[in-house]
Amino acid sequence: MILAGGSGTRLWPLSRSHYPKQLLALFGQRSLVQATVDRVVPMIPPERILVVTEASHADQLRKQLPELPAENILVEPVRRGTAAAIGLAAITISHRDPGAVMASLHSDHAVQDDEAFRRALSAAFELAESTDWLVTLGIRPSSPHTGMGYIQAGEPIGQFHGHEAFRAVRFVEKPASAQAERFIEQGYVWNPGYFIWRIEVILAAFKTLLPDMHAELMAIGGALGTPTADQALQEHYPRLRVETIDYGIMERSDRIATIPADFGWNDVGGWGDLWEISPKDVDRNVIHGDFLGVETSGSLIWGSARPVFALGVEDLVIVDTPDALLIAPRARAEQLKTLIEQLQQDPSKVDLL
Repeated sequence: MILAGGSGTRLWPLSRSHYPKQLLALFGQRSLVQATVDRVVPMIPPERILVVTEASHADQLRKQLPELPAENILVEPVRRGTAAAIGLAAITISHRDPGAVMASLHSDHAVQDDEAFRRALSAAFELAESTDWLVTLGIRPSSPHTGMGYIQAGEPIGQFHGHEAFRAVRFVEKPASAQAERFIEQGYVWNPGYFIWRIEVILAAFKTLLPDMHAELMAIGGALGTPTADQALQEHYPRLRVETIDYGIMERSDRIATIPADFGWNDVGGWGDLWEISPKDVDRNVIHGDFLGVETSGSLIWGSARPVFALGVEDLVIVDTPDALLIAPRARAEQLKTLIEQLQQDPSKVDLL
């Protein structure tokens, strides 16, 4: 299953609440969600791929992913966080195939080596299908990034499809710089939020750790395949509390395994990340659209309908859309949240989000 909700404000003004990051073609002709499906289709056929989203994105996802059966686009009545979205997918899969092994992926990440990704995912499936481990892939860090979640790997579990698996003993979210540097030295891995488990194992974890949510999900699942299925979804899903799968289950279970891997992963968390992983010209500029620069270097320029010109600047982010223009130092692009908060408080500009 692929998580494809979210507001996508970290790439504003290109990404908007009604057209978030996963629907954008940031690398080539395919959007991030299309690339995610492309990445897994060699090992999982389209009829066994589910996408969980919200109503405002559902039509666009159906247009972008015509190879998926229409019933595989699961639409949340309201946002309730990743635990609820994953739970909805789990009960849907359980209804279709109770013995299935499920992977939960994100729709808005970039992966440079698709084949290496599939090898790591195969290792996780191999571990999960015959055990009761809740498995997460881990990314070997490229830097002591303070915006990432980290996983401490404990004792080894074994070799699976050429990858070593370890017990996960600790999750830490967004550490301070000095702590992140220590984590790198101690062999921690980044947590990309890619989870793999048998359906019966994750549903048992919901029952033990999130019993109220499990009860509502079971009420939804019990109506699947009947005329009252949509009514049950509309009635019970809004009752679920807002919770992430990380806090609700992964950080509380004692049966978590992690498989470290390296497949050129990036969560494209902002314009700075997009600059880092995109091809650059001789002046280290990332260019999209019609642009002319003189003595301009180290910048990301994203144009749309009109040409963009720059003279004597460096290390900027310039994003020009039909109704908004963003200019920021590249080093401060990750602070876009503060600008978004100001826009949210201005009734005359809230429609730009």
